[in-house]
Formats: sequence, C-alpha cells, structure tokens
Amino acid sequence: MTIEKNLNAAQLTVILNGRLDTTTAPQLESELKESLAGVENLVLDFAGLQYLSSAGLRVLLSAQKQMNKQGSMVVRHVNETIAEIFDVTGFCDILTIE
Repeated sequence: MTIEKNLNAAQLTVILNGRLDTTTAPQLESELKESLAGVENLVLDFAGLQYLSSAGLRVLLSAQKQMNKQGSMVVRHVNETIAEIFDVTGFCDILTIE
C-alpha cells in the first residue's frame, strides 16, 4: 500500500492505494498519529484502495474517534467492495462517506 499525504492549512488529505490489511494497517496508523496534530479536517481518499480488512477498519475507527475531538473526517471515492464492507460492518453509520 502507498500513502500520499497533502496538508493544506488545517485540512489533511490522505490518498491510499493498494490494500489496507493486517500488514499495512500499522503503517497507516503511524502516519496518522504523526500527522493529525492541528488538523481540523481529515479526508481519506480511497479511489485506489482495493481491499480493506478488520485491521484497517480498526485504524479508521481510531482516526474517527480522534477527529471527533478536533474536527471532522470524510472518506471519499469508496468503491463498491469497500462500500459493502462499510455497510455490513455498520461503519456506514459511523463514518462520513462521500
């Protein structure tokens, strides 16, 4: 998985490509922990994300909890497979998905 970060004022956009699974979830978690200080709007761009495991969902939940304290979080460009995972797990009720 590749992670691209773009910080524009208080908005951080994180673009993910590949698979967010047990192997790559710690990488994303570390990147977010390093980057969220002072961020008011977190945008996760999933246009290139092909797979999402429960480990990835855990990282998303943690990021959402953090952003609830300091701003907002949006997940964009979710493909049909990822959208189904969000629906089945109930994450569609927790996350803001555009």
